[in-house]
Amino acid sequence: MLLVSNLTLRPGQPEQALLRLAARECGQPVRDLVLTRQSIDARKKSDVRVVCSVRCTCEDETRALAHSPRVTRWERPGWRFPEGPAAFAQPPVVVGMGPAGLFCALLLARAGARPLVVERGRPVEQRTGDVAAFWRGGQLLSHSNVQFGEGGAGTFSDGKLNTGTHDPRQQAILETFARFGAPEEILYQAAPHVGTDRLRTVVAHLRQELLSLGAEIRFETQLVGLEHSGGQLNAVRLRDAHGETRVPTGHVCLAIGHSARDTFAMLQQCGIPLQQKAFAMGVRIEHRQADISRAQYGAFASQLPPASYKLACHLPDGRGVFSFCVCPGGTVVASASEPGHLVTNGMSEFARDQENINGALLVSVTPADFGSADPLAGVALQRQLERAAFLSGGEDYCAPCQRVEDFLLGRASTGCGTVRPSYRPGVRYTDLHQCLPGWLSRPLEAALPLLGRRLSGYDAPDALLTAAETRSSSPVRILRDAGYQSSLRGLYPCGEGAGYAGGILSAAADGLRVGEAMLRG
Repeated sequence: MLLVSNLTLRPGQPEQALLRLAARECGQPVRDLVLTRQSIDARKKSDVRVVCSVRCTCEDETRALAHSPRVTRWERPGWRFPEGPAAFAQPPVVVGMGPAGLFCALLLARAGARPLVVERGRPVEQRTGDVAAFWRGGQLLSHSNVQFGEGGAGTFSDGKLNTGTHDPRQQAILETFARFGAPEEILYQAAPHVGTDRLRTVVAHLRQELLSLGAEIRFETQLVGLEHSGGQLNAVRLRDAHGETRVPTGHVCLAIGHSARDTFAMLQQCGIPLQQKAFAMGVRIEHRQADISRAQYGAFASQLPPASYKLACHLPDGRGVFSFCVCPGGTVVASASEPGHLVTNGMSEFARDQENINGALLVSVTPADFGSADPLAGVALQRQLERAAFLSGGEDYCAPCQRVEDFLLGRASTGCGTVRPSYRPGVRYTDLHQCLPGWLSRPLEAALPLLGRRLSGYDAPDALLTAAETRSSSPVRILRDAGYQSSLRGLYPCGEGAGYAGGILSAAADGLRVGEAMLRG
């Protein structure tokens, strides 16, 4: 089979034209054509193109290879899920059902290991109802919210599946998502996304697959202790509504997520090596989607999907300011997991059809900012900002919000302009300088005009800033060695919460790597 790269279509041109373009590159008719990659090249606003790669077959592949440098041999990615039988004295335990935990458990289950999977939150169906009730002004549940529950924090996001790494496991992860309900286009889009609505279906189907393979799943069950002797893990203590139980095991995948602060504290008390880690905090910035699409695609905006963006700048004082987790056609969502603290995040459905686009606007934070050598000092810094935002928003989970123009002029906003806030349960217009420390607000002030030069309208007067965005990544790293184990043998820190991933795809890949390491023993 052949791979034909760099075929260009005009916006709106049907994909059937790829058959003709591929035939031209191969110098002969082609068949069995499959789209393998698609991206948008908008470097020239007057000549936006859709760039594609396809795989296909033809009568004389040797002649096709010689006909054009765009034609190469296609080789299927080589990584496959390992097969059993797995040998464990006791069933391995996977803690957490975010992407890292789910894919580690899936690998173990397919190998016949029959893992025990524990999740402090609720199944995704119940969790979705709990989150919706909170957004309507109801109670925040500390065990079932945007951060905790089946699917992890990424369940309430845009569901991006892109990453800067080139792990050979990525294709298998994408195929797994597609098999369990994600749209087929994630297999070829350069920047694939699933959407929060489709992700919930994927997560539920993954659960059914695990159960069918013999895994045991316990919801509303939290890891509260580790037992060991001679430097080797030999049991975990779990707590549910009925009390604590002891589960003997010599292998634990610790995929707890970046918000499991009480678990971080438990690990510290148990002597598990933890390390401070750089992360980022800031605000959500919100624009009208139509304005950003026009800025990115010019006259072609109506013929293309909602545009996104990726922006960054480095300030003279060494701070980095950058966009993160951009959600085209999405909403800003309340993402707190602790009472009395306010956290924002972004979310889009697969259609990306809401009025606004939002993204995190973050300032880099290093251990030098923590003010303490305690491994959990970054957590304390997060809590400080979240508490200030909660108080500034009126102590009812309404979020403090300000127009960009007012923020740059240092005056409180009294209402919105052309951009209407999407955050629920609501916003309180104020001056964000009241809840953002100067070391955070000053870089944002300096960066907004710079980023506005790179993306027209990014610093528009009516763009909205909503505080606070604090959970972009973990402020803690749970140390592990080249074999993926902690100094406590049998404990495998994994995923974003352990400090080894930065998104759904990279977390899932880390879960697979850890699962392979557990099988090796």
